[in-house]
Amino acid sequence: MNLSLAFSPCPNDTFIFDALVNKKIDTCGINFQVHMHDVEQLNKKSLTQDYDITKLSFNAYSLCYKKYIILDSGAALGENCGPLLIKNPSTIIKQNSVVAIPGKYTTANMLFRMAYPKMNNTKEYLFSDIQEKVLNNDVDAGLIIHENRFTYHDKGLEKVVDLGDFWASKTSLPLPLGGIMVSRDLDLSTQRKINSLINLSIKYAFENPSSSLGYTKFHCQEIDDDVIASHIKLYVNKYSLSLGDIGRKSIKVLLSNLDLETSNIFL
Repeated sequence: MNLSLAFSPCPNDTFIFDALVNKKIDTCGINFQVHMHDVEQLNKKSLTQDYDITKLSFNAYSLCYKKYIILDSGAALGENCGPLLIKNPSTIIKQNSVVAIPGKYTTANMLFRMAYPKMNNTKEYLFSDIQEKVLNNDVDAGLIIHENRFTYHDKGLEKVVDLGDFWASKTSLPLPLGGIMVSRDLDLSTQRKINSLINLSIKYAFENPSSSLGYTKFHCQEIDDDVIASHIKLYVNKYSLSLGDIGRKSIKVLLSNLDLETSNIFL
């Protein structure tokens, strides 16, 4: 069986999928055809159901929930950490300030709009370009995600707010950023097999932490080993192995802000 699998080149995703796509575990006869894209590209491609299995922002999921169901394994949930709003130290943030965002379908953008509902002057950029746009004063502030949260301070930028803290103060729940979704067109036994394989791939990565380093470093934006390790530690956690009751509740609470019916969204 051939199935298309799409995820981002960021360390948490390559760490999770290394054992699966590089056949370090038995894939039970499934050949995964891998596609890598920036998270916002993944979000956009989900609208036309380009892939059988895909990483998605939970914000984007609200637009394609009839096509995909959320797997129990592979998600990225943060505890008191999330997208960061950053700026130059001399910049004063105002209601009409121009803010760079990593895509309108990202969960980061959704959280920003929840936290700052009156700040609507945003510009979309590739997530890895946002720090430079802030440094060059092309924008007043930037919303950064992924491994950039570990490098902005070294470039002289400062944090305005961690939207993970904002979320935690409102809900006392972990922050659901993205998950792995599988096409509803696939039969239930195949969906369950995919979930089990992703779970096994994560367990293999935890048990053999150096095994995925070459694959991860080849694909990620930041090549510093400490940055890679910090990124993985932050976003590949117990909720990645299994959402559990708390993880599922946090996703339902997030999606309820988008008026999404959540009775049939989990495998």
